[in-house]
Amino acid sequence: MVLYVKIVAQVKLLPASAHDADALAATLRACNRAANAASEVAFAKNLKRRNGLQDAVYHQVKADFDLGAQAAVRTITKVCDAYATLKANIRAGNYGPEGSKRRARAEAKPIGFREASAQPFDDRMLTWNLDQRSVSIWTVAGRLKGIPFACSDEATRLLASRKGESDLVLRDGMFFLYATIDIPEPEGYEPDGFLGVDLGIVNIATTSDGRIMSGRQVNRYRQRKRDLRTKLQKKRTKSAARALKRNRHKEARYATQRNHIIAKKLVAHAERTSRGIGLEDLTGIRQRVTAKKDKRARLHSWAFAQLGTFIEYKARRAGVPVVRVDPRNTSRQCSECRHTHRTNRVTQARFVCRSCGTVLHADHNGSRNIAHRADAAWQRGAVNRPSTT
Repeated sequence: MVLYVKIVAQVKLLPASAHDADALAATLRACNRAANAASEVAFAKNLKRRNGLQDAVYHQVKADFDLGAQAAVRTITKVCDAYATLKANIRAGNYGPEGSKRRARAEAKPIGFREASAQPFDDRMLTWNLDQRSVSIWTVAGRLKGIPFACSDEATRLLASRKGESDLVLRDGMFFLYATIDIPEPEGYEPDGFLGVDLGIVNIATTSDGRIMSGRQVNRYRQRKRDLRTKLQKKRTKSAARALKRNRHKEARYATQRNHIIAKKLVAHAERTSRGIGLEDLTGIRQRVTAKKDKRARLHSWAFAQLGTFIEYKARRAGVPVVRVDPRNTSRQCSECRHTHRTNRVTQARFVCRSCGTVLHADHNGSRNIAHRADAAWQRGAVNRPSTT
């Protein structure tokens, strides 16, 4: 059986006129207003499956919001998908320490959609011309043909194998299309050991080979941006508001870029040495860890989940196996003699085993423990082992 990796390609639309831009914005408004109307019916009548909801609201939303047939169908499907996601989150308990209250609030009212929320377009509503780098797209003002787009050469190559829906997104006054591409996953290999990766705040990633990728630069950048936001918010002027708007996504983009670079280096190193990658399962870490007030911003801006996701999908594209392990006591256990005690971790950076006397950088010691655990899990039959066929 062929497995696939889902990759998202982003392209920026370049409407040639104000009319085209207004038509795209009006389409998003109409579709999301229709989605809100459909959501209210779905909530009131408990019609959260597509066939039932479509029978109830299809003609109404098509007439009331001037939608085409396919646009109405995609809007209704979007509503059903949102309720399915809500149900899955409730079942998985993804509501943090105040789960019962948040769950009650989520179930007490219909799901709402912002007027600029993303809208899915299928091949009947959206046609790609990769040679000319343009699209033809349905709008409430008629079909717009020859809308140019800009993207990287890599994204263009990926779009050649695109199938299915693409999402139209309005962000900061610019229009983007997000297309999902399924790429065949390469055949995996039997790893010759594992590269343990310890994720942290002071050091973003530390490998069991002793390579440390410091978070100092990222943390300083985040601190500068926090100080700038505080300064601008105190001014309370129109120019300060404009500056806040210009800067609001820069920090996230910078952190995302750094995570991409680190993930790419880790996967390339594991592939080159024919090893797998061991990661800690840090699910719920923010709820389990308490931090002083001046440290909370750093804890809650820690993008470990994003970095872990980047490592996993890049590893799948390269055929590198990834194993998640229990993170308990990885920082307190000696990677040489396995002696575990809380006093082994002398400081944030220093580890001294009270039993055998081993002295290591604390994060390096933790990453070695992760590598040992990943290898043991693999030998027991880790669930994400590659197919042997």
